[in-house]
Amino acid sequence: MEENKQYDFKEAEPRIQKFWEENKIYKFKPSKKIFSIDTPPPTVSGKMHIGHAFMYSQMDFIARFKRMKQESVFYPFGTDDNGLPTERLVEKLNNVKSKSMSRSAFIELCIKTLKEITPAFIQDWKNVAISCDYDLYYSTIDSNSQKMSQKSFVDLFNAGKAYKKEFPTIWCPECQTAIAQAELEDKEQSTLFSTIKFQCQGKDLLIATTRPELLPACVAVFVNPADKRYKSIVGKKAKVPLFNHEVPIIADESAEIEKGTGVLMICSYGDKFDAEAINRHKLTPKIILNKDGTINFPGYEFRVKIARKKILEDLKNADLITEQKSITHAVNVHDKCGTEIEFLPTAQWFIKILDIKQKLLEQGQKVAWRPEFMLKRYENWVNGLEWDWNISRERHFGIPIPAWECKKCNTIFVADEKELPIDPRETKKKCPKCKQEAEPETKVFDTWQTSSISPQITAQKEKIKIPFSLRCNAHDIIRTWDFYTITKSFMHENKLPWENLMISGFVTLGGEKMSKSKGNVVSPQDAITSHGADALRFWAAGSKLGEDLDYQEKDLLSGKKMITKLWNATKFAFIGLEGYKGQKPKKLETTDQLFLEKLSELVKNSTEAFENYEYSRAKMDIEKFFWQSFCDNYLEIVKNRVYNGTPEEKLSAQYTLYNALLTILKLIAPIMPFITEELYQNFFSKTEKSKSIHISDWPEAGKISKDVIKLDVLYELLTKVRQEKSTAKKSMKAEIILTADKDKLKEIKDMLPDFKSVICAKEIKEGSFNVEFLS
Repeated sequence: MEENKQYDFKEAEPRIQKFWEENKIYKFKPSKKIFSIDTPPPTVSGKMHIGHAFMYSQMDFIARFKRMKQESVFYPFGTDDNGLPTERLVEKLNNVKSKSMSRSAFIELCIKTLKEITPAFIQDWKNVAISCDYDLYYSTIDSNSQKMSQKSFVDLFNAGKAYKKEFPTIWCPECQTAIAQAELEDKEQSTLFSTIKFQCQGKDLLIATTRPELLPACVAVFVNPADKRYKSIVGKKAKVPLFNHEVPIIADESAEIEKGTGVLMICSYGDKFDAEAINRHKLTPKIILNKDGTINFPGYEFRVKIARKKILEDLKNADLITEQKSITHAVNVHDKCGTEIEFLPTAQWFIKILDIKQKLLEQGQKVAWRPEFMLKRYENWVNGLEWDWNISRERHFGIPIPAWECKKCNTIFVADEKELPIDPRETKKKCPKCKQEAEPETKVFDTWQTSSISPQITAQKEKIKIPFSLRCNAHDIIRTWDFYTITKSFMHENKLPWENLMISGFVTLGGEKMSKSKGNVVSPQDAITSHGADALRFWAAGSKLGEDLDYQEKDLLSGKKMITKLWNATKFAFIGLEGYKGQKPKKLETTDQLFLEKLSELVKNSTEAFENYEYSRAKMDIEKFFWQSFCDNYLEIVKNRVYNGTPEEKLSAQYTLYNALLTILKLIAPIMPFITEELYQNFFSKTEKSKSIHISDWPEAGKISKDVIKLDVLYELLTKVRQEKSTAKKSMKAEIILTADKDKLKEIKDMLPDFKSVICAKEIKEGSFNVEFLS
């Protein structure tokens, strides 16, 4: 190695990546002790985003630790590429619209585009040193995933747990597909709260609403049975303004006495409460909404917001508005596109979950949630469930639902397992009852229907036992991926999908969640180009599990400083290790012995931290020990012995230096894999057996005696002397006479030669602390 060479991460990182791949460092090799990871398959969205880098790095810290503990780490890599985001990406990249293309042509375009972009997408994960076995790759749209997803559905259908029903379902007008409750987000929006004149028996009946565009779809008016103001009109009819059709006035407790005027209009369908109310009272719905988000009532054939504006103008012109005020309220939007959802009666496929809510709560409580408080988010979600799981979507690119329906006798049947994977649109089948040709199902599965069996998809390749050891994901998909996976594992196998669930936080910028629309996005690719992957990972290790972390470039600069210090300290130490061949001294000098015991404390604490998924605590302790105990103190203390000591004194120092440095590198290796590999290959590979530091043995903590605290006394005195020299503006090599507390000197009596040497003391006396300079 060139003496003046500096570490260049831009050159080193791709070279080390290649070394790992060529030597199959992360290849899964089954053994008795397997640590299995249900790796989140990221949505193929063009490039890794900073949240991916944050969360996957935290998961990788644990994977690398377990690998060094000599467990067989099953760590596959997958991509989620059958969902709506993939369709939208393909549309954007190719400047097309799926709805304007034939299904077969669009699917062909999706497959072609994915083939082109996926290798570069996966490379982003390799660049952050995510240590998956990339040979264990799967895609949620590949043939095997299709087969297993369809089999899951067929099994549930045959068990009576999957069904098709026409029902007012949550609909996204922008994506033009039904979506599940889990795909809803609340979004604050401004709107008008208008009080409108209905008529009842020739008198005004005032109703306040934010959705006047649904007046043509009004089918009833509700008043609370306890509301004395309206007791006399229950059972009568109300005339809808502008449209003049009459609707029944019904006593129903869902009308809140204190809200608005206390009178509630029921429309088809304003929200989930409207849908439930119409079903509860067996009212006939009036559907005026189209799937593309337009109104189909004569005179108002516009998109919803334009129709709303037009109706409000007409109401105002007819003097039918008594009051109007601006309000801000939360509306449900589709999490994929941010569009306000509607409720439309469409035939969809569902999996029954409402009848097993309590059991799903119990299953969730059996998982080791890390951190524990994330369990509450899961429980809140399950307790708030109001619909069965909608698994069907009106899209082109997805896994076909393997079902057929006979329009003559209404029989619905599914494929045989041996036929899977199958596309019913390309397979003609006759009804098993009346022998008429059945119509194929044209819908596809929601992506979560497939992702929810990710443990089963990956486990079968290497016959991994379920439950897996670990899953890691961000807290925003507890309600989707985590919940659905727990649900599927319970319904199919009555077991947990994994033992531990590691939940990461979000990355923020200036305290706000990053968003492309806000323009406050940081690219991990740019961060790696500027500072290196180790610096990015060092930053990702800076927050506790489950906590959001604000992105600040100064934290990456701290990582770069750590890299530089590791490099320089190792180079410096190995100058003094010249000629050392790994031999162990017959007896260690006291300073060396106590320093190794101090290091054992670090090993013990760091091991416990990683075992408990507290990588941030391990990172903090290792960083502090390296800078303060090793660099600032120990390296300086033993310098004289390394160069001027007796052969026995020198060997003791060299042995300690070598093993301490190697131990520190191993401890930080899960967090900073590139620099530690570079230092291992340059300085340790000739004397160590392992091909890579990342498959070497994790350090074992040795015995720790009560005398280890004596080293702290030495450090304390050393710090005080340095402070005195700094205050006096003297060189650290300035010769002194030191007077120090008798008891403290007694504590470090066996280390006095080292202490005297490092502080350049001509004499050390007992008494009140004092530093006398000799020149």
